[in-house]
Formats: sequence, structure tokens, C-alpha cells
Amino acid sequence: MAKRDYYEVLGASKGASADELKKAYRAKAKELHPDRNSDNPNAEAQFKELNEAYEVLKDADKKAAYDRYGHAAFEGGMGAGGGGQRGYGGQADFSSAFSDVFEDLFGDFMGGRGGAGARSRAQRGSDLRYNLRVSMEEAYKGVQKTINVPTAVACDTCRGTGAEGGAEPVGCPTCSGMGKVRAQQGFFTVERTCPTCNGAGQIVKNPCKVCHGLGRVEKDRSLSVNIPAGVETGTRIRLAGEGEAGARGGPSGDLYIFIEMKDHALFQRDGVHLFCRVPITIATAALGGEVEVPTIDGGNSRVKVPPGAQTGKQLRLRSKGMPALRGSGFGDMVIELAVETPVNLTARQKEILKEFDTLSTNNNPEGSTFFTKVKSFWEGMKG
Repeated sequence: MAKRDYYEVLGASKGASADELKKAYRAKAKELHPDRNSDNPNAEAQFKELNEAYEVLKDADKKAAYDRYGHAAFEGGMGAGGGGQRGYGGQADFSSAFSDVFEDLFGDFMGGRGGAGARSRAQRGSDLRYNLRVSMEEAYKGVQKTINVPTAVACDTCRGTGAEGGAEPVGCPTCSGMGKVRAQQGFFTVERTCPTCNGAGQIVKNPCKVCHGLGRVEKDRSLSVNIPAGVETGTRIRLAGEGEAGARGGPSGDLYIFIEMKDHALFQRDGVHLFCRVPITIATAALGGEVEVPTIDGGNSRVKVPPGAQTGKQLRLRSKGMPALRGSGFGDMVIELAVETPVNLTARQKEILKEFDTLSTNNNPEGSTFFTKVKSFWEGMKG
């Protein structure tokens, strides 16, 4: 049976670049891998054919020979290059071809291809989270806070190396510093994390007695944090490099401070705006007047109450709210009036109120409107 064209096997055009060939091979390898096609008896043969094609086309010299002579380039010694093409008659050694895209296919499942130099010698420390509660006054002005963060810091005794006396770790003899070991299983190579160094690629011969070879120790650390004006619940502040120390001299992670606002006795917050409920007397509500209200900056403002004000009436003080965190200006302070019913009346007060009620005719527009609606409702029910 005649061999299929290698480009056809890969599903690529003859002028495809190396990246395009690799991409085509990767897609086909995922599609044809025998582990994913257990119900296809031809899957292994198709997968071998695919790897044979890629083994040739990924190499510039082999590809040039194939483009010129086709399959004949690798038959009868033509272009063999000293036996470099051994086995293309159907017994292709394609483990190296599969290894080229092994990481792309399986990612970190088998530990990747980074080796010790890219992975363990600079293991970054973990990021940390710290929840910080601040008062509304602190959020208004901004504040400097000192916090204690329990974290892992570099060991002073071994200077973060994990080795006694600060000596540098040595390459792992099992994996030769790669952090992984390879084993041939069937027709492809499997890479696994080295059991000796656990993927570090390095070992510590004489571990530090303080940190036991980790290069870091647990310790509470005191930090001074600048909380800017305008923060609110959910605001996140990032302190680069203030997280957990990296293993064996690796870079530290980051510290993320999440802000939580404490409840306030007088104000409620909505973004940059503040709300304050202010009680007023019946006389002030009816006749109008002024009421003094507090402001978040520690001062106070006098607000005019219009005659006939009802509970729920809102008055606005411009720029008396919270500062904008990212930007300029301030929000507003909204005052909500609450008309208060007096209690524990004296006999004289009761007498005056009764007299006032007797003299009231059209002084209660909301009540008049309500009872007019009630009357219409009852008449409708009777009808």
C-alpha cells in the first residue's frame, strides 16, 4: 500500500511554516491519540503515521529533501545523512516528535518541560489576603495603619537557601537537575515529577536546622499600610512583594488588603453619598424652620426645613459626602426628615392639641386624599 503524503497526513499545506506544522500536528495528535480512540482498531497505526510525518517535516533538512524527492528521499539511502532516517519504512522512532508537543498536549499534568532552572530555583511565594476594618471617619480622611501579618519569611540562618551555613543546593542526581524523569511506555515517552527532589531539580545535602531545608520560617510581620481617602467595603490594596517568601530564595508573593467598613451611628453610605435620618418636631414640620445636622468631617451644617414638610422629605447638602477614591470631588449628604410624634404630653399640651385638631379643616392634604379614596372604594363595593 502506497504511503500517504506527509502533508496530507498532518492536514497542512506544502508551504506551511514550522509553527503551522506544529499546530496541525498538535490538533491531529489530540484527535488520533489511541487513549482517546479505544473503539478504533486503527487508531495506533494512524497515530504512528502522524508522528512519522511530523518527524520528517519538523526538521528543515528532512523537509527540504521530502519536498524535492517525496518518500523516495528516505528509501535506498538517498539523503539519509548517515543513518539519521533509520526506520522510515514503517518502524519510525517518533518519541522525539511527540515529546516536542508533549507539554502542549498535556500541560502540567506530567510536570511540564521547564526544568529546575525555570521552576524550582525561583519558586514564588504565595499571595496573602488580609481583611482590614476601618471606620467611616478613617475612610473619609485616609489613615496610616499598622498591621501584623502571619506569614512565611526568608530564614535568616541560611539566608533563604535551605542549606546549613547558607550553602547553595546541588543538582539532583536522579533527574540531573531537570526536576523530572522520563520513562518509555509503548510508543511515546512519559515524563513524571522526580521522586527524589519532588520536581525541584535540586537537593539540600545539609538542611538548615532552623527551617529544615525549606528556606523560610513562619513569623508575624508588622507592616505600615497607607489607606487612601475614599476607600469602601470591597476596596483592594495590593502590596507587591509583601506576601509569603519564596522557597529557597525565590521571589515573595503579594499581600492583598481587603477593606471592610464599620457601621456608623449616624450615617449610611452609598458609594460617595451619605444618608442621615434627622428627626424634627411637629411644629418645625408644620411651620418650617432650621435644623442643625452633623457632617462626616466633624463639623455641622444648618438646614432649612420648608413649611409643611412630611416624613421622608429629603434635603441635599452638596459635596458633604465621601471623597472619590479614584478621581476628584466629593459626594453629597442626603438628609431624610422624620416628623416625630410627641409622647408623655402634659394636660395643657393635650388641651392645645385637641383645640388645634378641632380647628383643622384642610390642613392635612395627604389625609384628605386618603379618606377620599377610601370613600370611593366603599361606594364601589356597595355598587
